[in-house]
Amino acid sequence: MALRVLFALLPVLSCGFLGWGTMLRLAVVTRKARDWALLVVNCVITVAWLALIGADPTPNTDGWQGNTGAFGTILTGVVTCVYFLYADIRHYEAKAAARTAPWYPAQQAPYVPPQQQARPAYGYPQPPQHTPTPTPTPAPGPATPPRIGQVRAELDELSELLRKQTPHPNPGTPGNDGEGSAR
Repeated sequence: MALRVLFALLPVLSCGFLGWGTMLRLAVVTRKARDWALLVVNCVITVAWLALIGADPTPNTDGWQGNTGAFGTILTGVVTCVYFLYADIRHYEAKAAARTAPWYPAQQAPYVPPQQQARPAYGYPQPPQHTPTPTPTPAPGPATPPRIGQVRAELDELSELLRKQTPHPNPGTPGNDGEGSAR
């Protein structure tokens, strides 16, 4: 971060004369042909502005050539600073995005718990035993955390078990809780 600030301020604090140093740093870091070309363009433009200042015939270089050259040099420094910040930040963001992996990798298939042996349901009749039919696997969607997939599968299994349970005997009789009457 300190180098980014230093190289961003270099062309501004030197009134555009050291903008080539900032562009050289950017071209070395990004290794892009565009940035190398902009380094050459920056050097040529800076030399052209200095030549325009040198071509001013007035003794204090306050003619239109000197003023235009000075304004151009400062403008080139500001543009160099802005482009450097844009390209450098974008370069490091792209590098960081390529380095980070997705939150969780895509799951191969939803979690299906192993079949368990039927146990007595504490006085309730046993559900009829049957062989489960394979359920079609859904198409892979967005990656979800593995724990969420496991909880979904367990809830689906619990829901299916609740649907398969036989209804309570005499469900419509008011006042009958199914335990019998104690008279």
